[in-house]
Order: sequence, then structure tokens, then C-alpha cells
Amino acid sequence: MAEWLHIRRGAAPLIVSMPHTGSEIPPDIEARLVSPWLARKDADWHVEQLYDFGAALGATTIRTALSRTVIDCNRDPSGRPLYPGRNTTELCPTTTFDGEDLYTPGEAPDAEEIAQRRARFFDPYHAAIAAEIGWLRENRARVVLFDAHSIRSRIPRLFDGELPHLNIGTNGGTTCDSRLSEAVEAVCAASGFSSVLDGRFKGGWTTRHYGRPRDGVHAIQLELACRGYVEEPDDVSPDNWPAPYSESRAADLRRVLEGILAACIAFAS
Repeated sequence: MAEWLHIRRGAAPLIVSMPHTGSEIPPDIEARLVSPWLARKDADWHVEQLYDFGAALGATTIRTALSRTVIDCNRDPSGRPLYPGRNTTELCPTTTFDGEDLYTPGEAPDAEEIAQRRARFFDPYHAAIAAEIGWLRENRARVVLFDAHSIRSRIPRLFDGELPHLNIGTNGGTTCDSRLSEAVEAVCAASGFSSVLDGRFKGGWTTRHYGRPRDGVHAIQLELACRGYVEEPDDVSPDNWPAPYSESRAADLRRVLEGILAACIAFAS
């Protein structure tokens, strides 16, 4: 198994995918970047810590240690946009969420390099997800794939205003049974945090690709607004971002997330 790919297998019918928690960048790529900080700015900071209780629940976890600047494992590898007409970033991003260039002039990856990165990094990540789904489905009628993300609460280039704390994505109800999304919604509604179902974030490529309710695979995404677990500055800079993880600030949200994953397991069981 590749050193950058981290898999912890559990016996519960739940897989937690974390495609954007990494910050590692190979030296040959980093040398071509405008700024190491910009290249890591849009990571899903601390998400692996928020969900570190998953092992105790029996969940399988899959995450990459690589920065999304190297490869975004939640983008359509064909290049088709997830949200047509909206600003977004690519399979191998060339800008930040705020539109800042990541590469020095002439150094952005070309089609050949993108194909190489896909084969080297994207394909193994998704082969691991497919393998774990297959292993769990051998003895289970239903499996839940939970795609875990976070994002800054305000990014005007991507969306208007401030995101709710908890953004549930099912691609309009197509990627999972309504009983699962209703169970997750119920936990969110009772949490004291703001929430929405299929709002700005309806689920990325992972959710849409694997979510096949009729085949017993139910996929759901949860995008967290960062202010729910860190002191999020109004304007991020190398001096204040990423904000440090705080157990005390994250405690309430972690209880909610544990309830959500428990609801996923109960549904699949």
C-alpha cells in the first residue's frame, strides 16, 4: 500500500472517506508552486481529528496524506464540472478557492502530467474505496459511504454569504435511501448547529459515483463550516491559517458527528 494512503478497516457497515485532509506535496511539484501556504490553504483542516472516534464505532476510514493541490480525489476524473456554471477547482487544481494562481507561470500541469497523477494517486484511492465496499457487501445488505469534508464558512468566489455549519449532500436524494438522509437530518436538527440538505454542496464525485441505493451502497457527504470547530478568521493569511485544533471548541461538534455516524451504522444494520 502507498505510504500516502491510510486505511483502517472496521467491521461496521460504514466507510468514512476523507479525500482532502492531507498536506503533503512531492518536492518536484512543490518547487513549481507560487507558495507552499497557498497550496495547502484549502485543505479540510483537522477533519481526521474530528472523526478519530470512528474506529471505536467500527467504521472503516480511508484518507490520503496528499494535498488536494497534487490531486483532488473528489473531482470527476473526466473533467466534467460537478456544479456547471459555478466557479470550482480541477482534478489537479491550478487556483485556490479564492482564485489565486497556485503555479508559477508555465509550470501548471499539462494533460500528460494530469493523467500520470490520476494513475498514481487518484486511481489507488478509489480502488481502496471500491475494495472496502466490496468486502463489506459480502456479508451486508447495505453499506454507507460517508464522505467527510470541511471548508471555510465564507468564500465569495464559490458561494454567497455564510454556509450553515452542517451541509448534507445526497445529490438531490439520488445517492442514498431517504431514510438515511432523514436520520442524518434529524441528528443535525437537534444539534443546535445550523444545517441544510442539498444546499450549495450536494455531494462531490465520490458521493455521486458510489451512491447506488438499489445495489445496497448508500453514499452521503457532510461538508462542515470550519467555524464549528476552530476560531475562523474573517481574512485568512499565513499568520492565522490554518487555525489550531481545539478539543474544547470541537467537543460539541464531535458529539454531533458521533451521533451522525451512529445513525449511519444503525441504518445500514
